[in-house]
Amino acid sequence: MTIDKSIPNATAKRLSLYYRIFKRFNADNIEKASSKQIADAIGVDSATVRRDFSYFGELGRRGFGYDVKKLMNFFADILNDHSITNVLLVGAGNLGRALLNYRFHDRNKMQLAMAFDTDDNELVGTKTADGIPIYAISSIKERLKDTDIETAILTVPSTKAQEVADILVGAGIKGILSFSPVHLTVPKGVVVQYVDLTSELQTLLYFMNQE
Repeated sequence: MTIDKSIPNATAKRLSLYYRIFKRFNADNIEKASSKQIADAIGVDSATVRRDFSYFGELGRRGFGYDVKKLMNFFADILNDHSITNVLLVGAGNLGRALLNYRFHDRNKMQLAMAFDTDDNELVGTKTADGIPIYAISSIKERLKDTDIETAILTVPSTKAQEVADILVGAGIKGILSFSPVHLTVPKGVVVQYVDLTSELQTLLYFMNQE
Protein backbone atom coordinates (compact mmCIF):
# COMPACT_ATOMS: atom_id res chain seq x y z
CA MET A 1 0.00 0.00 0.00
CA THR A 2 1.45 3.36 -1.05
CA ILE A 3 1.62 6.05 1.63
CA ASP A 4 2.07 9.71 0.80
CA LYS A 5 4.92 11.02 2.97
CA SER A 6 3.72 14.64 2.79
CA ILE A 7 0.71 14.20 5.07
CA PRO A 8 -0.61 17.55 6.40
CA ASN A 9 -0.31 18.13 10.14
CA ALA A 10 -4.09 18.38 10.46
CA THR A 11 -4.47 14.89 8.97
CA ALA A 12 -1.68 13.49 11.15
CA LYS A 13 -3.41 14.81 14.26
CA ARG A 14 -6.58 12.93 13.32
CA LEU A 15 -4.89 9.54 12.91
CA SER A 16 -5.34 8.56 16.55
CA LEU A 17 -8.99 9.66 16.35
CA TYR A 18 -9.57 7.40 13.35
CA TYR A 19 -7.89 4.54 15.18
CA ARG A 20 -10.06 5.09 18.25
CA ILE A 21 -13.23 5.18 16.15
CA PHE A 22 -12.39 1.96 14.28
CA LYS A 23 -11.61 0.24 17.59
CA ARG A 24 -15.00 1.34 18.89
CA PHE A 25 -16.78 0.20 15.72
CA ASN A 26 -15.03 -3.16 15.96
CA ALA A 27 -16.05 -3.54 19.60
CA ASP A 28 -19.64 -2.84 18.51
CA ASN A 29 -19.36 -5.58 15.85
CA ILE A 30 -19.69 -3.12 12.96
CA GLU A 31 -18.01 -4.65 9.91
CA LYS A 32 -18.35 -1.81 7.39
CA ALA A 33 -18.45 1.95 7.98
CA SER A 34 -19.21 4.75 5.56
CA SER A 35 -17.25 7.99 5.41
CA LYS A 36 -20.31 9.74 6.86
CA GLN A 37 -20.40 7.40 9.86
CA ILE A 38 -16.71 8.01 10.47
CA ALA A 39 -17.07 11.77 9.97
CA ASP A 40 -20.02 12.00 12.38
CA ALA A 41 -18.07 10.04 14.98
CA ILE A 42 -15.14 12.47 15.07
CA GLY A 43 -16.94 15.72 14.22
CA VAL A 44 -15.72 16.50 10.70
CA ASP A 45 -17.34 16.26 7.27
CA SER A 46 -17.25 13.26 4.93
CA ALA A 47 -15.02 15.09 2.43
CA THR A 48 -12.36 15.55 5.12
CA VAL A 49 -12.39 11.83 5.90
CA ARG A 50 -12.08 10.87 2.23
CA ARG A 51 -9.29 13.43 1.72
CA ASP A 52 -7.41 12.19 4.80
CA PHE A 53 -7.69 8.58 3.67
CA SER A 54 -6.55 9.44 0.13
CA TYR A 55 -3.02 10.03 1.48
CA PHE A 56 -2.82 6.31 2.26
CA GLY A 57 -3.94 4.89 -1.06
CA GLU A 58 -7.06 2.78 -1.59
CA LEU A 59 -8.44 2.15 1.89
CA GLY A 60 -11.95 1.47 0.68
CA ARG A 61 -14.20 1.31 -2.41
CA ARG A 62 -16.78 3.96 -3.16
CA GLY A 63 -20.23 2.64 -2.34
CA PHE A 64 -18.90 -0.28 -0.30
CA GLY A 65 -17.66 1.56 2.78
CA TYR A 66 -14.54 0.84 4.81
CA ASP A 67 -13.64 -2.53 6.30
CA VAL A 68 -13.57 -1.78 10.03
CA LYS A 69 -11.17 -4.51 11.17
CA LYS A 70 -8.80 -3.87 8.27
CA LEU A 71 -8.68 -0.13 8.97
CA MET A 72 -8.32 -0.69 12.71
CA ASN A 73 -5.21 -2.80 12.06
CA PHE A 74 -3.98 -0.35 9.43
CA PHE A 75 -4.01 2.58 11.85
CA ALA A 76 -2.55 0.40 14.61
CA ASP A 77 0.41 -0.21 12.29
CA ILE A 78 0.82 3.48 11.49
CA LEU A 79 0.63 4.44 15.16
CA ASN A 80 2.85 1.52 16.23
CA ASP A 81 0.17 0.25 18.58
CA HIS A 82 0.80 -3.46 18.09
CA SER A 83 3.53 -3.53 20.73
CA ILE A 84 4.03 -1.80 24.07
CA THR A 85 5.68 1.64 23.88
CA ASN A 86 7.37 2.65 27.11
CA VAL A 87 7.39 6.36 27.95
CA LEU A 88 9.07 8.34 30.71
CA LEU A 89 7.86 11.46 32.47
CA VAL A 90 9.92 14.35 33.83
CA GLY A 91 8.31 16.59 36.42
CA ALA A 92 6.39 15.01 39.30
CA GLY A 93 4.47 18.14 40.24
CA ASN A 94 0.67 18.39 40.29
CA LEU A 95 0.24 17.82 36.54
CA GLY A 96 2.95 15.19 36.43
CA ARG A 97 1.39 13.21 39.27
CA ALA A 98 -2.00 13.36 37.55
CA LEU A 99 -0.46 11.91 34.39
CA LEU A 100 1.34 9.24 36.40
CA ASN A 101 -2.05 8.10 37.65
CA TYR A 102 -3.59 8.13 34.16
CA ARG A 103 -3.88 4.58 32.84
CA PHE A 104 -2.57 5.07 29.28
CA HIS A 105 -2.34 1.32 28.72
CA ASP A 106 -6.07 0.85 29.28
CA ARG A 107 -6.72 2.56 25.93
CA ASN A 108 -3.55 2.04 23.90
CA LYS A 109 -0.34 0.07 24.11
CA MET A 110 1.55 2.88 25.81
CA GLN A 111 2.70 2.89 29.39
CA LEU A 112 4.65 5.17 31.67
CA ALA A 113 7.64 3.13 32.73
CA MET A 114 9.44 5.61 34.96
CA ALA A 115 9.44 9.22 36.12
CA PHE A 116 12.12 11.75 37.05
CA ASP A 117 12.35 14.92 39.11
CA THR A 118 14.98 17.05 40.79
CA ASP A 119 17.37 15.16 43.03
CA ASP A 120 15.97 16.82 46.17
CA ASN A 121 12.29 16.08 45.45
CA GLU A 122 10.80 14.05 48.30
CA LEU A 123 9.16 11.69 45.80
CA VAL A 124 12.51 10.54 44.40
CA GLY A 125 13.13 6.96 45.44
CA THR A 126 9.43 6.16 45.78
CA LYS A 127 6.89 4.48 43.49
CA THR A 128 3.36 5.38 42.46
CA ALA A 129 0.39 3.21 43.40
CA ASP A 130 0.80 1.48 40.01
CA GLY A 131 4.46 0.78 40.73
CA ILE A 132 6.03 3.46 38.51
CA PRO A 133 9.43 4.36 40.02
CA ILE A 134 10.45 8.00 40.43
CA TYR A 135 14.16 8.67 40.01
CA ALA A 136 16.52 11.63 40.29
CA ILE A 137 17.02 13.44 36.97
CA SER A 138 20.78 13.18 37.46
CA SER A 139 20.50 9.40 36.96
CA ILE A 140 18.55 9.50 33.71
CA LYS A 141 21.37 8.35 31.40
CA GLU A 142 22.10 5.38 33.62
CA ARG A 143 18.40 4.47 33.94
CA LEU A 144 17.81 4.60 30.18
CA LYS A 145 21.00 2.81 29.15
CA ASP A 146 19.48 -0.67 28.81
CA THR A 147 15.91 0.32 27.89
CA ASP A 148 14.02 0.94 24.65
CA ILE A 149 12.57 4.24 25.87
CA GLU A 150 12.80 7.06 23.30
CA THR A 151 9.74 9.11 24.26
CA ALA A 152 9.26 11.54 27.14
CA ILE A 153 6.49 13.66 28.62
CA LEU A 154 7.74 16.97 29.96
CA THR A 155 5.80 18.68 32.77
CA VAL A 156 8.29 21.10 34.27
CA PRO A 157 8.19 24.89 34.80
CA SER A 158 8.83 26.96 31.66
CA THR A 159 12.10 28.26 33.08
CA LYS A 160 13.47 24.71 33.28
CA ALA A 161 11.97 23.28 30.08
CA GLN A 162 14.94 23.87 27.73
CA GLU A 163 17.46 22.66 30.30
CA VAL A 164 15.52 19.45 30.85
CA ALA A 165 14.94 18.99 27.10
CA ASP A 166 18.72 19.14 26.60
CA ILE A 167 19.16 16.47 29.27
CA LEU A 168 16.55 14.27 27.60
CA VAL A 169 18.16 14.61 24.18
CA GLY A 170 21.55 13.80 25.71
CA ALA A 171 20.04 10.64 27.21
CA GLY A 172 18.81 9.46 23.81
CA ILE A 173 15.20 10.67 23.81
CA LYS A 174 13.83 11.17 20.27
CA GLY A 175 10.32 12.47 21.00
CA ILE A 176 9.06 14.94 23.60
CA LEU A 177 5.47 15.80 24.53
CA SER A 178 5.86 19.14 26.29
CA PHE A 179 3.28 20.74 28.58
CA SER A 180 5.57 23.78 29.03
CA PRO A 181 4.35 26.76 26.95
CA VAL A 182 7.79 27.65 25.55
CA HIS A 183 9.41 26.70 22.27
CA LEU A 184 12.14 24.10 22.69
CA THR A 185 15.27 24.02 20.56
CA VAL A 186 16.21 20.44 19.74
CA PRO A 187 18.51 18.78 17.18
CA LYS A 188 17.27 17.47 13.87
CA GLY A 189 15.79 14.02 14.36
CA VAL A 190 14.10 14.91 17.65
CA VAL A 191 10.36 15.61 17.48
CA VAL A 192 8.55 17.90 19.92
CA GLN A 193 4.77 18.09 20.30
CA TYR A 194 3.28 20.83 22.49
CA VAL A 195 0.21 20.74 24.74
CA ASP A 196 -0.72 24.24 25.94
CA LEU A 197 -3.73 23.90 28.20
CA THR A 198 -4.12 27.66 28.68
CA SER A 199 -4.12 28.29 24.94
CA GLU A 200 -6.65 25.51 24.36
CA LEU A 201 -8.95 26.96 27.02
CA GLN A 202 -8.65 30.46 25.55
CA THR A 203 -9.51 29.06 22.12
CA LEU A 204 -12.56 27.34 23.61
CA LEU A 205 -13.71 30.59 25.23
CA TYR A 206 -13.22 32.42 21.93
CA PHE A 207 -15.48 29.99 20.07
CA MET A 208 -18.03 30.12 22.90
CA ASN A 209 -18.14 33.90 22.58
CA GLN A 210 -18.71 33.61 18.82
CA GLU A 211 -21.84 31.62 19.56
